[in-house]
Amino acid sequence: MGSAETSATASPAPQVLVASNRGPVSYSVAEDGSLVSRRGGGGVVSGLSAIGPDAGALWVCSALGDGDREAVHRGVSEPGVKMLDISAETHDAAYNGIANSTLWFVHHMLYQTPLEPVFDSEFRLRWAAYQEFNRSFAEALAEEAAEGAAVLVQDYHLTLAPGMLRELRPDLRIGHFSHTPWAPPEYFRLLPDDVAESVLRGMLGADRLGFLTQRWADAFTACCDAAVGGVGDTRIGVHGLGADADFLRERGHRADVDQRVAELRAEIGNDPDGNLRRTIVRVDRTELSKNIVRGLHAFRQLLDDHPEWCDRVVHVAFAYPSRQDLAVYRDYTAEVARVAAEINAEYGTPYWTPVVLNLKDDFARSLAAYRLADVALVNPIRDGMNLVAKEVPVLAENGCALVLSREAGAHEEMGDDAITVHPYDVNATARALHEGLTMPAGERAERTKRLVAAATATPPTKWFLDQLHALTTTTR
Repeated sequence: MGSAETSATASPAPQVLVASNRGPVSYSVAEDGSLVSRRGGGGVVSGLSAIGPDAGALWVCSALGDGDREAVHRGVSEPGVKMLDISAETHDAAYNGIANSTLWFVHHMLYQTPLEPVFDSEFRLRWAAYQEFNRSFAEALAEEAAEGAAVLVQDYHLTLAPGMLRELRPDLRIGHFSHTPWAPPEYFRLLPDDVAESVLRGMLGADRLGFLTQRWADAFTACCDAAVGGVGDTRIGVHGLGADADFLRERGHRADVDQRVAELRAEIGNDPDGNLRRTIVRVDRTELSKNIVRGLHAFRQLLDDHPEWCDRVVHVAFAYPSRQDLAVYRDYTAEVARVAAEINAEYGTPYWTPVVLNLKDDFARSLAAYRLADVALVNPIRDGMNLVAKEVPVLAENGCALVLSREAGAHEEMGDDAITVHPYDVNATARALHEGLTMPAGERAERTKRLVAAATATPPTKWFLDQLHALTTTTR
C-alpha cells in the first residue's frame, strides 16, 4: 500500500517542457491579501492543452511582478507551472535592457543609428543580467526535465538558454522558437561581436530552431554563415502561426462583443446618405514597429487626395499601450494620440469624428472592430507574423480588404490577396486605402475567402504540435 500511495502522489519528471519569460498564469494581490490568479492564452497554451494532462508537461516561466513573486514566496502555483523568482533588478535589466531595448530593436531594425545603439559599461551590466536570467532558466529546466525530455524554449528573451542547457543536460531534445523577425547579417552585426556570437551559439545549442517564415529562417542562417561559420548540426524549421478560427467565431459573437458592436456603430455613425460610414480598422499595441503614426498620416492623405471620403469613412484605431515603463514607448503612444487629435481637429465636424482612437485595452471591443471592418490596415515597419492580419478577415461581416505591409511575416502567406504596401510610403498607403474602400463587393468577398483559408491553415494547436513532433523526431 505504501508504494501505491507514493505512486499516486508523486509526480513523474516532465517529458515536455516549455520555457518562456511570460507564463500561462499571473498573480495579483487582492485588498484582503489573498492571491488572485489570471490565465493567459496564445498558441503555446493551446498546444500544451492539446497534448493532454497525461503528457507530463511543465511550463517554466519568470515571476514578472510583485503578485507573481508573492505567489512564489507563499509556495502557490498551478499544476504544470514552475515560476522562477528572478530578482526584479535582474529581470528588468535582462528584459527591458537587453531583450526589449537591444535584441528587439535589432530584429525590427528600429535604431536611429546616428545616435544609437551605444554599447558602454552600462550595457555590459545589462548583458551580464541577461546571461544570469538565461542561466536561471537553463538550470531550472535541467533540474526538472525527465531523461530525454523535449524542451521548447521561446523567443528572444532566452537565446542563450539552449546552449547553457545543452551543457547541463546533453540527453535532452531542445528546441527554440523565434516569434520575431530575424535581422539580416549587416544589421544583426550592429551588436558587439562577442554578443552576436553568444546569441547565435546559444541558439545553436538547440537540436532544432523554429521561425515564423522562411525569410526569417534564411536571415538567421545567413547570420550564422557570416559570424560563426554556419549552423552546424542544428536543424532549421518554419512554422507559420495561424488564427484560431473556431475560437474567434465563438468569442466574437458573445453578448459583450455584440454590445460593443452596437456601441461602435453608434460612434461611427451614418454618412450623409444615411448609411453606416465605411471603416478602416487597425488594432495594435503601441509598439514602435507597428507603424501606427504613418498609418494615421496615410489616412490624412486619403482625405486630402479624395475629399469625397470626408464624412463617409472613419478610421477605427485601437492602439493599446505597450511597455510603458520605457520612455520611448510612452513618447510614441503620446505621438499617436497627438496625430489622431490633429486629424480630428482639422477634418472633423460636429457630426463626424474621422479617427476613433482608443488607447485602453479591450479584447471584446477589438473583436467588434474586426466584425465592422471594411478595410484592415496592417502596415508594420517589420513584424514576425502579425496575427491581426489573419484575424480580421475571419470575423469581418461583409468581407474586408486587407492593406498589408510587405514587411509583415503574414505577407508571405497572404500577400497574393492583400493590397501590398511599403511601410514607409505614406502616399502609397493612402492609395491602397482608397483601393480597399472602392474594391467591388464580389472581388472583396473572393479575396476574403482566400485570406481566411491562408490565415487559418495552421491554428495554434497544430502550430505547437507540429513543432513538438519535429523536435522529438529530430536526430542531432
